Amino acid sequence: MLARSKTDGADVSAIVAANAAAAAFPAWSALGPNDRRQRLSRAADLLASRADDFVAAMSEEIGATRAWAGFNVHLATGMLREAAAMTTQIGGEVIPSDRPDRLAMAMRQPAGVCLGIAPWNAPLILGVRAVAMPLACGNTVVLKASELCPKTHSLIGQVMQEALGKDVVTVVTNTPDEAPEVVKLLIEHPSIRRINFTGSTRVGRIIAETAARVLKPVLLELGGKAPLIVLEDADIGEAVNAAAFGAFMNQGQICMSTERLVVQHAVADNFVDKLVAKTKSLSVGDSRKGDVAVGCLIAREPVERIGRLIKDAVAKGAKVRCGGTAEGVIMQPTVIDHVTSDMEIYHEETFGPVVCVVRVADIDAAVAVANDTEYGLAAAVFTRDIAKALTLVPRIASGSFHINGPTVQDEAQMPFGGMKASGYGRFGGKAAIAEFTDLRWVTIETKPMHYPF
Repeated sequence: MLARSKTDGADVSAIVAANAAAAAFPAWSALGPNDRRQRLSRAADLLASRADDFVAAMSEEIGATRAWAGFNVHLATGMLREAAAMTTQIGGEVIPSDRPDRLAMAMRQPAGVCLGIAPWNAPLILGVRAVAMPLACGNTVVLKASELCPKTHSLIGQVMQEALGKDVVTVVTNTPDEAPEVVKLLIEHPSIRRINFTGSTRVGRIIAETAARVLKPVLLELGGKAPLIVLEDADIGEAVNAAAFGAFMNQGQICMSTERLVVQHAVADNFVDKLVAKTKSLSVGDSRKGDVAVGCLIAREPVERIGRLIKDAVAKGAKVRCGGTAEGVIMQPTVIDHVTSDMEIYHEETFGPVVCVVRVADIDAAVAVANDTEYGLAAAVFTRDIAKALTLVPRIASGSFHINGPTVQDEAQMPFGGMKASGYGRFGGKAAIAEFTDLRWVTIETKPMHYPF
C-alpha cells in the first residue's frame, strides 16, 4: 500500500497506512520463521531483478552515479537475504530460578508495527535497512519515504507488496512542509511500537524527543565526522586510496564519509601530495549524463554552505590543495590542508566532497583530534603495527573502527550504529533483533507454590 499523506485534520492517509500495517500484523507475525524466510528471500530476488529500475530512479532523483546506485542494489539485496537468515535466530533462553519447582524463560516476540524513516543519500540501502530486520522479527512496517526520493522508496514498497503480501510494508510519501506533522502523527499512532530513523542529528533529536513523550523506543543512526588516522608507519599508497574513496564516494554524502584525515607530521607532506594527485585524477561531472567517479550534490544549498566553510578555513590559515570550486550542483573534490580546531569546517559535518587534513605530532595527539567531535559513527587508522592499532579501539569513541581500511564500509550482518551525537542502537544481523522485539519473562510452576497467607 502506498499512502500519500495529507495533513488536513482527520483525513491523514499516513494514519490509514499505519492502520493497514496494524491490520496485517496478526497474520504476518503468526507465520513460521521459514515461511517468513522464503518471502524475504523472494523479496531479495525481486529487488535484484529490478536493478535497472532502482538505478534509474536513483539517478533521476538524487543524481547518483552508476557505481553508487549499483552498490545500493547489491547491499540492499544482501540485507534482505541476511534478514531472511535471521528469522530462525530469534531465540530465547531458559534462566535458572531460585525456586526449584519453577521453569523460567526469556522469550522474544514481535513488537508490533515499526516505523522506518529513511533518508535520500543511500535511498535503497537505507530504505531496505529500515524494514528488513523488523520484518524478519515478525513485525509489519510503515516506511516513511524521503521527500527527495519518493520514487525510489515507493519502488521498495512495490517489491515488498509483491513478495510479502498486502500491507506488510506500507509506504508514506509527503511534501517537505508536511514532514513534521506526518512524522509526529505516525510516532504517536497507537499501533506504532518501534521507530528507526537514519538522518541528521538535528532531526534525530526531534524524533527522539517526540517518541520519548509516548514512551516508544527509537533506533537512531545519525550524522558523523569520521576521522581516518595515518600514522608514520602506514602504507601511504593504501591510506591514500582509502582516504579518496571514503571522502568522495557519493560526493561525500554518506554518514560515515571520511571528513578528517589525521596525519602524523613525519608522513604528512608525502601523504597529502599523493592524495592531491589521486583526487585530481578522478572524473567529475553530471552523473545523469555519463559515468563519473564524482557526480552531483543533492542541491545547490549544500554547495553554498560548503563554500562558506572553505572560505572560513582559508581565512584562518588553511590551504586548499585542490578543488574548492563548483558549478551548479557539481563540486570539484576538495582537499584542504593545515586545518585547525578554530575553523568551522573542523567541527561541522560537511556532507560533501571535501576532506580536511589535520597534522599531528604523535599517536596521543591523533587520538585527541579523532575524539574532538560531537559525533562517533566511524573511524579508521592506517599503520603496519596491528597491535598498536588495536590499542586505539577502546580509546576512540566510534560505533565502528577499521584498521587499514576506509571509514565507509557496510555489510548486512554487521552491528551498525553510532555513539555520542551519532545516535544509539544497532542495525544489522543479530544485534538488530533486540531493537525490534519485546523480551518477555515467562514462568511455569511445576508444583503448587507456598504463600505466606
